[in-house]
Amino acid sequence: MVATVFVAGTIGYWAFGFTLLDAAYQTVTTVTTVGFREVEVFGTAEKVFTMALIGVGVSTVLYTFTLAVQTVVEGELLEFVGRRRMDKELSAVQNHTVVCGWGRVGRAIAHDLHQAGHRVVVIDADAERTTGIPFPVVVGDATLNSVLREAKLEQARSLVAALQGDAENLFVTLSGRAINPGLFIVARAREEESVAKLEQAGADRVVNPQELGAARMASFIARPNVAEFVDVVMHERSLEFRMEEFHVAPRSYLADKTLRDADLGEKSGALVLALRAPGGVFITNPKGSTQIEPDHVIIAVGTDDDLRRLADLNSPLGRN
Repeated sequence: MVATVFVAGTIGYWAFGFTLLDAAYQTVTTVTTVGFREVEVFGTAEKVFTMALIGVGVSTVLYTFTLAVQTVVEGELLEFVGRRRMDKELSAVQNHTVVCGWGRVGRAIAHDLHQAGHRVVVIDADAERTTGIPFPVVVGDATLNSVLREAKLEQARSLVAALQGDAENLFVTLSGRAINPGLFIVARAREEESVAKLEQAGADRVVNPQELGAARMASFIARPNVAEFVDVVMHERSLEFRMEEFHVAPRSYLADKTLRDADLGEKSGALVLALRAPGGVFITNPKGSTQIEPDHVIIAVGTDDDLRRLADLNSPLGRN
């Protein structure tokens, strides 16, 4: 619009006999209302044209200037408000999981954790890619300690390194372990040789999505019904029952009882598939004489109501 006014004004004054430079100069001084003298003596026609040019040109320039200021101010204001809101959310977060990388893998991990009731904070270097996600976001390079600290890694319970490259995930793992030694770290590896390096760097678990995908595809051919059942229970959640784990605290009602004495099947309806000892050893298909010790982890399957009753039994009061 401004360019159109400038061109029209230049052509108009040029038609009145001004040189092209004088016509352009007169148009600029008129539209910007700087108050310089006229380049040529104005007659009636020039005066009428100039008044029309002032009316159209000044309003156009002011409107354009207003839009520009509004765009800048609103953009900065929205960014400021969004940053303040994000800082407020991050200041209150704790016992959360920090997911580094908002790609396909990181996005799936974050949504699954959220669905399971975990609090999630996302770190990604691309601000555009994280626009509109339902989790607190820290925009920056996840390999930097300052960015990890901004995501409150000191107060986090776990860290997921799901960046594109193995080298970046190695840096994140090293930094995360240094900032929070008690952190549970899961790292993504693309290359087989990176698995050992990530474990040495401090990762508790290293996952190769390609290998897992291949094993899953092979299972659908070799054991299709078993694979589909596990897939539905663990991922789709479309059945009425699911798997869950329960940590047995020292003051739990179940601590120091045998499975027979606890009678979990009768009291809760859940089926105990395995126990895991503090050292990491699994006791699969445990017998009735197996003792549930403090810090054991009970892995059970059942409906939501069954698992809720089992959670109640695992409390200090042992409600049933």
